Parts: sequence; C-alpha cells; structure tokens
Amino acid sequence: MSDNWQGAGGDTSWFVHDRFGLFIHWGIYSLAARHEWVKHRERMTDEEYQKYFDHFYPDLYDPRVWAQEAKNAGMKYFVVTTKHHDGFCLWDSALTDYKATNTPWGRDVLRPMVEAFRSEGFKVGFYHSLIDWHHPEFPIDGLHPRRDDVAFRESQKQRDMRKYVEYLHGQVRELLTQFGKIDIMWFDFSYSHMDWGWSKGKGKDDWQSEKLIQMVRELQPGIIVNDRLEIGGDIKTPEQYQPAEWLKVNGRPVVWEACQTLNGSWGYDRDNKDFKPVDMLVRMLVDSVSKGGNMLLNVGPNARGEFQSEAIETLRGIGEWMRLHNRAIYGCTASEFTPPPDCRYTQNGNRLYLHVFAWPFGHLHLPGLAGRVEYAQLLNDASEIRMSVIDPEQQAQNTTMGGIGPDTLTLHLPVQKPPVAVPVIELFLKD
Repeated sequence: MSDNWQGAGGDTSWFVHDRFGLFIHWGIYSLAARHEWVKHRERMTDEEYQKYFDHFYPDLYDPRVWAQEAKNAGMKYFVVTTKHHDGFCLWDSALTDYKATNTPWGRDVLRPMVEAFRSEGFKVGFYHSLIDWHHPEFPIDGLHPRRDDVAFRESQKQRDMRKYVEYLHGQVRELLTQFGKIDIMWFDFSYSHMDWGWSKGKGKDDWQSEKLIQMVRELQPGIIVNDRLEIGGDIKTPEQYQPAEWLKVNGRPVVWEACQTLNGSWGYDRDNKDFKPVDMLVRMLVDSVSKGGNMLLNVGPNARGEFQSEAIETLRGIGEWMRLHNRAIYGCTASEFTPPPDCRYTQNGNRLYLHVFAWPFGHLHLPGLAGRVEYAQLLNDASEIRMSVIDPEQQAQNTTMGGIGPDTLTLHLPVQKPPVAVPVIELFLKD
C-alpha cells in the first residue's frame, strides 16, 4: 500500500449504505474445477490449458437466476471477473481472440450478466486482473505457470511489458465504454514486493497505474476504484480475513470491504466442501459493518453456468436472516458505544443494533446506556425486551452483581435464543 492514499475520486455514498455484495469468479478454470489458480498451481502450458477453452459450453447459464438469488440474499451490488490471471475474457473484446465468443459457447457472457443484475437494481462492478498468463508479451516471472521451465524462460526474455500494458489499458477502456455505467473497478493485483532473484514482481510502474486510474476516472466519473494498483484508491480490500478494527491509512479511517469465499476457493472447486456455515457468514457480515466496513461474498459458478447447491443453500440462509434484520445492516456503521462480550453494535442514527453472537442466560449488561434508551425489542419479531438499571449494590440470589457500573443498562432476555442465525436487539436511543 502506497502512502499516497487517494480516496477522494469515487462516490462511496451508496457503497457504505448497501454494505453487502456478491463476488463472482467465473471462467474456463471452472472446467478444471480445482481452484482458479489451477494453471499456476499445476504449472500448465498454454497448450495444456487449452482444453478448457475448447470445451467451455455453459448451457445452463441464466444470469437472471444468479441475480435473483443474490437479491434474495440481501446483496445490493456485484463484482464479476471480466478477466482473471489466466487471461480468458468473458466479453467480446476486440483486442484478443482469447474470449468467450470464440469458445464452443460462442457468446458474450458478460453483457447478459450486467443486464440481469442491473435490472434487479444492483450496482455493477468489474474485477479485472492486471496479470495475464496467456498474453505473449506478459513477462515470465515467479508467479507465471512456466516459471520453472528455465529453457522456456530464456527463450522468452524479449517479451515487452509495454506492449502488454497497452493491451491492459485498452481492455479497461472497452469495459468502461461498452457496458453503461460501471460503479466499481476492482483491479487485482500488484506484487512489486516479491523477488525471486531471477525475476521481480510487478507494481504501479509496470502497470502505469497513474495513467490507468486517470483514464478510469475520466471514462466513469464517480466510479469506485480499489486499492491494488499501489497508488491508493477509494476502498481497502482485505482478503480472507476479518480486520480487528476499522481499517486506517495514515491513522485515518477509510472505506473498506472484506472479500470472503464460501469455501476457501474463489473459482469453482468441485471437491472442496469446506463451506462456512450460515451463522458464521452472518457474523462476518455483522462484524464488518460494526467496524465501518462491507462484505463482498464470493460464489464460483460451475462450468455449466450454475451456482452449486451448497452456494444456493448458503445464500438462501443468509437471505432469511437479512429479510428480518437488514435494517441492522443497510445504512449502518460502527457505533461509539462499546458492546458487551460476544456481541457487536451497528448503528443508524438513533437506532442502535445489538447483535448477540453468543446468547447469554438471563441478562445483557450494556455499559454507557443507562438513561439513553427509550425502547428495546428483538428485531426478528418486534417483541419487547424489558430493561432496567440495576443498583450494583443490590443483592441477587445472595450474591452481589459485581462489575456493573451505575451507567449500565440491563436487558432482561428470554432463556431461549430466538430461532435466527444471529439475534439482534433494536435499541431506540433517546434524542
């Protein structure tokens, strides 16, 4: 991350309201069905990888179904891999033959996806890889699938990064001029810190990032650009972990989004069954919002163009929670109040939402809220939660309720946890 964080270019007002998005990783690696980095991991040549291009035929692809499932899950925006590191393009790019329209399927798969999601009210985001293992001018480096083939490396030393960058910028121009308003440009990724001795990683100078982002902002004013060009951006994008606090750059809180997978793989991985349960994903979403952030949750469709059954089941589980609790997510952010253990706060104006990760017996003690709350209810059914301010000196079953300050509000809870993934108590604060 460069110190010259540039966070003033994009319109993030809708982003920090909507909070929950869908990531889609889809390409010809879905035929291999063993991770989107399969070409890298298995050190495949272009010729070995070609079989996936030659057999790409997603006959069950219906992006309207994808958009409906995402909408029902409570998601508000989506980001799709227009091109991943393998160089395969989902749209009919004029700059390459390595695209969906030249596969047996023979059709642009990006345009109908954009149209389907847009028709459901989604904001549109494009992921675009800065890396391209298929392009003949992309230099062989320590991440390239042919990295261990010394003879091949030697034969390819004449590759010209400048020619590749011209291609990279040209494709970004296509994406930002042919599909209407684009709300997010999600680049991936820079790795100039890597050094293999015989080669070094690539970063802002290689991509000509300053020139690239200038073009992006000229073509799509207000677009959100992520932080992976090594020149800052509008949002920070922690991947596969939950930050401990609101992310900061140079000591100042910034807009951020945690990108997470369902099962540890971004692309379709047939044999990976390590799916996160619904309650864990709901807690991750809540945790992000409680720290001022978003969550971008990924689905990797299979090679026939469908979400696998586990993904659909998970999205529907999240959707059932969101149906009842979305006002504790949309428009919410971190709160100045400190929640009790095993809980998180989100807040929107005078409504404070207490998300209870571990349901306690009998009571929840809320420091700093005595005299501050006019009404409390469970959000799932709008049933009242009774409140009191307990005198810390009073006796309770022959013991003193220690550790409770005079500014503590006590909630009196039912013994049984409400039948939802994460119970939420809505607190109406006094003006």
